[in-house]
Amino acid sequence: MATRLKELPAAAQEITSDRITELFMQYCLENNKKPESVYLFCKQNGIVEKDFYKHFSSIDAVERSVYVSFHKLAVQLIDQSGEVDTLSFRDKLLTYYYTYFEILTANRSFVIFSLQENKNRLSGLMKLKDFRTNFKAFTSQISEGYLKVRSERIRKAQQDALEEGAWIQFLVTLKFWLDDESIGFEKTDLFIEKSIRATFDLIDTSPLESVIDFGKFIFKEKLR
Repeated sequence: MATRLKELPAAAQEITSDRITELFMQYCLENNKKPESVYLFCKQNGIVEKDFYKHFSSIDAVERSVYVSFHKLAVQLIDQSGEVDTLSFRDKLLTYYYTYFEILTANRSFVIFSLQENKNRLSGLMKLKDFRTNFKAFTSQISEGYLKVRSERIRKAQQDALEEGAWIQFLVTLKFWLDDESIGFEKTDLFIEKSIRATFDLIDTSPLESVIDFGKFIFKEKLR
């Protein structure tokens, strides 16, 4: 995403889903709008239209895939570190957040264009629909064995709540990052740390000092 391929005519490069995604992001940033149609997008980039449809069904599908690509890159980078298997569920989730938001920061201009293109919040959430599926599957994977309830029915209900809660937490963090004007987005890093620590304290029914600390942090930031 942030790393550019060598400048070659589109026809000279293999037409992959990643290449189409890169060209889509480039078009949006250079024109401050999305391509009006698959036909025009393909014509401008020297892509045979049928090759486009081997990977995506529409321009909107390409946009949704951007956030899935960020997710897959984040997971790949975490796996390459070789330390993920030794981490607790909380630390795995924390590592994922830091990695994903680093990728978002490297592509901030596009993300702001995409998610703040209009004021319709539902429209913005729809662009994250495919990513949400991948995010919840990842949360399910890294939380395996975390819940100790014996009843299968209760454990499933708690697992569903855990995954949905993690998704809501991600959206809140994303909104904070979009509004963050601190240098290096250091406040977002602090937000991630405090929010995840507070969430796990609630799950574990531990003392609520971290929950209160997180609440004070949000309160102070919103008053500025």
